[in-house]
Amino acid sequence: MHDAARRVLTALTPDGDEAQEWAEDELTEQIYQEAQPTAFDRAAKAVGDFIASLFSGDVPAGAAPWFAAVAVLVVLAVIVIAFVIWGLPRGASRSRTPIELFGETDERSAGELRSQADAAAAAGDWDEAIVLRFRALARGLVERTIVDPEPGTTVHRFARVASRAFPGECAALDRGADAFDDVRYLRRPGTEASYRLIAELDGRLAASAPVLREDVPA
Repeated sequence: MHDAARRVLTALTPDGDEAQEWAEDELTEQIYQEAQPTAFDRAAKAVGDFIASLFSGDVPAGAAPWFAAVAVLVVLAVIVIAFVIWGLPRGASRSRTPIELFGETDERSAGELRSQADAAAAAGDWDEAIVLRFRALARGLVERTIVDPEPGTTVHRFARVASRAFPGECAALDRGADAFDDVRYLRRPGTEASYRLIAELDGRLAASAPVLREDVPA
């Protein structure tokens, strides 16, 4: 009986070559193939190892400048990717934030308002052009965080606050506010001259840096 069992075990026990062949056949099974790292996994690991080596102490002295340059490029790439995924900082998103300007809630950007004002001016609709261009001027200062108007702020109140940041434009801001009120509330016909005044003022403010708050006269 024992001899028969030994003969069975001997028949089932492979020799060296046969055992290697069995192992190779087993490793070709799908379950083992799926467990192997993919090309993406290997590439990701290589990139991760490379980045880790940049910050390790094992960088040869002669290669230090090159590694530093690569590290800077990696940081810049991360920043760009962050902008793409999460967008610009909060301050830059103000151009799409609805705000109340002179009795109306508006989400148009300063650029959009300027384009619409130019279109109205081209059509000879000076009333609409004046209103839109002064709104563009105000929206531009809001987007730049120079002025933060409270709900209910009038156009003249806005002009006074803006003149603190641009004291040299105090008179022009006041005239622009008058032109806005004339066509918006007093129903006086707008003129090309009034529109040009506001458009030129808007252009100067957009190209100018505001006076620092501590330098603004009380």
